[in-house]
Order: sequence, then structure tokens, then C-alpha cells
Amino acid sequence: MSTVATQPASHQIHREKRTAAITSLVAALLLSALKLAAGLLTGSLALLSEAAHSGLDLIASGITLFSVQVSDRPADEDHNYGHGKVESLSAFVECFLMLGSSVWIVTEAVQRIFLHRVALMLPVWTFAIPVVAIAIDSVRSRSLLRVARRHGSPALEADAVHFRTDIWSSAAVLLGLITTWAGAHFSIPRLELADPIAALIVSAIILHACWKLARQTIDALLDATPKQTQRDLFRELNRIDGVHDVERVRVRRAGNEYFVDLTIGLARNLTFQRSEQIVMSATDAVKRILPAADVVVHTVPRATSTESIFDRIRAVAMRANVAIHEVTVQQLENKLHVEQHVEVDEKLTLREAHDFVSTLEARMLHDVPEIATILTHIESEPGHIAHTASLDRDDRALEVGLRTVAKAFPQILDIHDVMVTRIGDRIQLSCHCTMPDDLSMDAVHDIITAFEISVKSDYPQVHRMLIHPEPATDNRR
Repeated sequence: MSTVATQPASHQIHREKRTAAITSLVAALLLSALKLAAGLLTGSLALLSEAAHSGLDLIASGITLFSVQVSDRPADEDHNYGHGKVESLSAFVECFLMLGSSVWIVTEAVQRIFLHRVALMLPVWTFAIPVVAIAIDSVRSRSLLRVARRHGSPALEADAVHFRTDIWSSAAVLLGLITTWAGAHFSIPRLELADPIAALIVSAIILHACWKLARQTIDALLDATPKQTQRDLFRELNRIDGVHDVERVRVRRAGNEYFVDLTIGLARNLTFQRSEQIVMSATDAVKRILPAADVVVHTVPRATSTESIFDRIRAVAMRANVAIHEVTVQQLENKLHVEQHVEVDEKLTLREAHDFVSTLEARMLHDVPEIATILTHIESEPGHIAHTASLDRDDRALEVGLRTVAKAFPQILDIHDVMVTRIGDRIQLSCHCTMPDDLSMDAVHDIITAFEISVKSDYPQVHRMLIHPEPATDNRR
């Protein structure tokens, strides 16, 4: 569903960017022709510099159109992050073109000021050229910037910034032409220098735009991340419940796409399900700062200061991918002694199981040095489905006996769902026991254990007994 919805959207984005680039190319072609013709007819360096500037715009617009065509191609085997960097590369090429035009303008302006002056012919229509240029640049700059910001296109944004500076350079040319005409009309020779001075102003504007664009482009090519973006990402990630620390955040941009690679520390005793929830929350947090970002989250286990000695013991078992239960810790003569039950693969031999448990105990002693000794009860972890058979004839007798034994335990309020089955030559008994709601789990465990011992004592044929405790409020019988 998401793929089907995304494809038309991507086509629409590509069409908008391509239309904006083509419009910019046509406008640059028109302005270049007008300014070049006016500059050649009048001999105005300011107009010629503007013609050169617009010629660069024409080349830049062509590069932009090409880069937009290429950058929107999807990722492939050779370009895993897509082709978005082409836009940044085209903007970088545009910087060199702008720099070259500035050098030519400055050289020609200095020669006209200090070496030889050029008499200008300025008919009335000449003044209309900068005015038309200002109008066209104003419209296309706003249009390009709107599309660039909507779709995150560095190439279109570079064009927009470039054409916005053209407005000021055209205004400087217009002022230079008016001042030069006034100098010639009122016979003030110094005012006739306004034309090359206006060209120098145009050059300065181009250089300023070039410097700004070059910094942005180099940052994009080198995958620099704005400090504010980094701070925002760290702030949002550290707010997530369950994130112990944020170790690293890396952001790279390719065209209008962001790729975020981050590493977060999580408590090592978390379940996979909880870890997945935190990873999803981290992804959402990144997308609040950088919408539609491609996010990869790495998690590393952390030992937290709130861990109990039981948590630290279980953490060692989890690393060994083994289940433990009934862990008890006793303090004797200022030393801690641990008893635990470990479930191992039922196919292991006693020797293999003992070696495995010995290694596990050594790791626990190393990671939890407060422990003096460990006693492990080795159990087999079932790995097959047992075939059972119901013993209807014995059901009634065992159930009556079960209820008789239960009368010795006042905390057991009710017994129900009694089931008697045979697995091989062994009888298994299971039941549900209703007990008071406010009884602690420690007390529940003691009562159930004592009850099981009593039942097995009176009915030795019962090999295994499973008791499910239920609170009184949940008993709907």
C-alpha cells in the first residue's frame, strides 16, 4: 500500500522539480541574450558583466536540469544511497563558474578605471533591460525557492539563491547606467566611472553568493551535520523512556533525502519486544526532526546503576542464551551464596551439561565478584512435544484426594480444572487454585510448594504436578 502511494508522489515531485529547472533555463537564456545584445551595442561593462552573469546562470540552469533528472533516480546496487549527491555536485560546479565570471569582471573593470575609459552609447531602451531582468529574476527566484524547500533540492535552492543575488546585481547595473548617463549628459567625467564601478559591485555580489553557496555545498558533499540538528536529535532521543544513553548519531544528506545512523544504549535485561518498542520510538523521534529520513538504529547493552544482583546474574545467563529460574541469594558470614536452576538442552550428556554450567558459573563469579559460591541445579529443557493420554478412571479418585489435601491449607480457597494425564509411564496432575488477592507471591510460592509436597507424599504415583494460582476476584466459577 505504501509503495503504491509513494510512486505517484515521487513522480509528482520529479515533475515539479523538472518544470522549475526548465523554466529557469528558459529565463536564463532570454536574459543572457538581452543583456549580451545591450552590452555589445552600448559598450557597457556593467551590462556585459550582467550578460556574463546570466550566461553562467544559463550553464548553471542546464546543470541543474541534468542533476535533477539524475538525482531522482532510485537507489541501485552501485549507489546504495541513491543519486542525490549529484545535485550537490552541480551546485559545486556552479560555484566555480561564478568565481570565474567574477575574476573576468574585476579584471575588465580595473582596466577601464585605471588604463582606458570606454565611451558608452546609452539609448533609452537600455535602461529597460535591468528592469526586465529584476522582474524575471524576482519571479523565478521565488518559484525555485518554493519548490526547492518543499522537496529539499540543493541544486534548485542554489539556483534560487543565485537568481536572488541577480536582483541586486541588476539594480546595481541600473544605478550605474543612470549615473553614467548623468555624467555624460552633465559633463561630469568622474560619474562616467559608475559603469565599471557597478560592474565591480556585481562582481562582489557574485563572490558573496559564491562563498555562501560553496560552504553549503562542501558541507553537503562532506556530510556535515548542522550543530542545531545534532542537538535536536540528541535531545529527542534522550527523552525516550528506556534509552540509557545516546552513543552516536550520524547524519548524511543526498539530495532531498536524509540517512540517519544512530547507536543507543539500552538496559541489558530488556526483552527483545521492549527493545523493538524503544527502537521504533527512536525512529519516530528522528523523523520529528527530519521527516521521511531513512533511519537505522543500533542498540548496545548497558549495565545500569539500578540493577540488582539478581539482574546481574540473569544478564550473564542471557548472554549464554540459557534460561534460569528459582534464583536465591543467601548471605552467610558477609559472603553471598547463590542457588539457581538452569535449563539445558535435553540431548546433552551429563558431562556436557556439567561443563556448560561450570563455564556459566565462572562467568557469573567474574561479572558479580560479590558472590562467593554458586550451587546450580541442572534441569533439562524440553525440546519435543509430549504425547499424553487422559486417565479417566483415576481422575475422580485423584481429584477427591487433591481436595482433601487442600483442606489443610486455609489460603487455598478453591480447586478447579483438575486434569490427570499420562506421559509414557508417568502420571501428571494439573489444577487451578484460588487464593486471596493480597497474598504476596513469596507466600504463594511457599504454599504451592508445600501443597505439591503433600500431594506427592499421599499419592506417590504422581510424577509431576503443575499448579496455577489465581486471585479470588478472577475466579468466575
